[in-house]
Amino acid sequence: MTTVNIHEAKTHFSKLLEQVQNGEEIIIARAGHPVAKLIAWEETPNKIAAPGNLAKKGYWIADDFDAEIQGLFES
Repeated sequence: MTTVNIHEAKTHFSKLLEQVQNGEEIIIARAGHPVAKLIAWEETPNKIAAPGNLAKKGYWIADDFDAEIQGLFES
């Protein structure tokens, strides 16, 4: 892991991006204190649970689960 100061990061940003693309992590520091981490972008799949998926695992929600909250909007 490489640490650079803000001036160096601004001056050599393209070079730092190449390093990140090659798997390296870059720490950007101000006055010797880390303030940011430059890391490679990773796509994350959108995982949307199917409706009723929790019921299959034995979970349940009471019928009046959100009654108190609903009451706040009706008052």
